[in-house]
Amino acid sequence: CLKTNGIPRGKVPIGCSHLTMFIDIHSKALFYTIVGWADGFTGYLIDYGTYPDQKSHTFFLRSLTHTLARSTPKKGLEATIYAGIERLCQSKLGREWRRDDGAQMRIDRCLIDANWGSSTEVVYQFCRQSDFSGILTPTHGKYVGASGTPMSEYKKKAGDRLGLNWKIPIVRRTRFVRHAIYDTNFWKSFVQSRLSVSMGDPGCLSLHGAKPAIHTLIAQHLTAEYRVRTEGRGRTVDEWKLRASGVDNHWLDCLVGCHVGASMCGVALSG
Repeated sequence: CLKTNGIPRGKVPIGCSHLTMFIDIHSKALFYTIVGWADGFTGYLIDYGTYPDQKSHTFFLRSLTHTLARSTPKKGLEATIYAGIERLCQSKLGREWRRDDGAQMRIDRCLIDANWGSSTEVVYQFCRQSDFSGILTPTHGKYVGASGTPMSEYKKKAGDRLGLNWKIPIVRRTRFVRHAIYDTNFWKSFVQSRLSVSMGDPGCLSLHGAKPAIHTLIAQHLTAEYRVRTEGRGRTVDEWKLRASGVDNHWLDCLVGCHVGASMCGVALSG
């Protein structure tokens, strides 16, 4: 909570050259984060929240009062999710974000969680049909433990795009839209490393505003998991686990996705 940078919510710092967004899908609401990126993987969390807006600084997914079903009545689950994604993307992707020097920026890459079975096809359909299809990517987080094959050892096939523990494979005939797969354990460790970097140093991730108290809820999400150092196949891996069943970690997932999106845009650590 104390890692506030004093920059108002929604304002992009002057050093940023990229903006990424991630949307985490749930039946009751959509969670999202938007991060501005400067050189060396220095990140600024410029906006985060839910759709529908919960109008409160304290809430839990299991007991939300403002839900997708209430915002789009008399429609089924898939239709309410589709409508929610559409409205959220229109409000965030369809606008310009003002940088400190007056430049107007738009979000470069928006990743959308496609792992939840009830929403997978809806996410692919939206990414294919949306006016923002050029910057949308359905994503699948993959748990790669110490005994699993690291994504750095994946063989690249014709048409594949491989990055830092993420992969965009060739298009499947059934969906006709490219998706991304990423190593959740690696990227959760990467995010926690960015949070631990001191303010002012390259590679630091900081929060908007000047009042630490407003970030109490997202801080709970970001600390909802703990790492277990595990060895296997000659390598040591952090495997991340929830501290307790039912704990909300959705903005952590969103920040992970924003970091993956930044890597896709060419953002890298210094050196």
